[in-house]
Amino acid sequence: MSETRHCRAIWISDVHLGTRGCKAEFLLDFLRHHESDYLYLVGDIVDGWSLKRSWFWQQSHNDVLQKLLRKARKETRVIYIPGNHDEFARDYAEANFGGIEIRSSAVHITADDRKLLVLHGDEFDGVVKFARWIAVLGDMGYQFMLWINHWFNHFRRRFGYPYWSLSAYIKGKVKNAVQFIADFEQAVAEAARERGVDGVVCGHIHKAEIRDIDGILYCNDGDWVESCSALVEDPDGSLSIVYWDRLATAAEPIPRLVHNRRDAA
Repeated sequence: MSETRHCRAIWISDVHLGTRGCKAEFLLDFLRHHESDYLYLVGDIVDGWSLKRSWFWQQSHNDVLQKLLRKARKETRVIYIPGNHDEFARDYAEANFGGIEIRSSAVHITADDRKLLVLHGDEFDGVVKFARWIAVLGDMGYQFMLWINHWFNHFRRRFGYPYWSLSAYIKGKVKNAVQFIADFEQAVAEAARERGVDGVVCGHIHKAEIRDIDGILYCNDGDWVESCSALVEDPDGSLSIVYWDRLATAAEPIPRLVHNRRDAA
């Protein structure tokens, strides 16, 4: 996959720039090999919560922001919908910075005329909405799990194994987390139904997914901390999830498309 793929639209979220768990290099590589007419930044692009606790910022984090700004200056329409970790940007909804449009939510119309509500999704998370201090403590625990995940993958690479998210695996096996995700997906789909749209695209829970929920197309674009995934729309309106599995170097081939699941259009 050496050529650049042109998509009609791309959705990415939960990059968490400003944290050690952020896979900024993976995202940069993905952005270099994917162009689009629309690029939606679906929240938690910068992690303000983490930066308030301790400052961590690498050159690759700057590079991601510069890449997004360059895309906005060219042919791509970039829409930024802040999440709970970058909620500071919500004060600037309806503004435009460097060609990037800031919105509280958006409606995207696919090439085959389906209306998709685009939002981050934290408003459907009761812990974030009603017990912020629990959410902050949970975030600290999550960062610790990502630290373990970092060293786990460090040793995997030394033995020639590809990146694999231990933290995502553990989260997927915990019963309470599984039930939370199911409740979240149902609530988001119901909100889309109330808005009279055909589907919804969100982030927040770091679990990439495309599925039908009682007649509503539910899409979650995943994250760039654990799954390194994006939701893309092809020129014909079909949707799929791209997992960017490893960073290319000058001596390596371009990362392969490890999974591509199309919606039931």
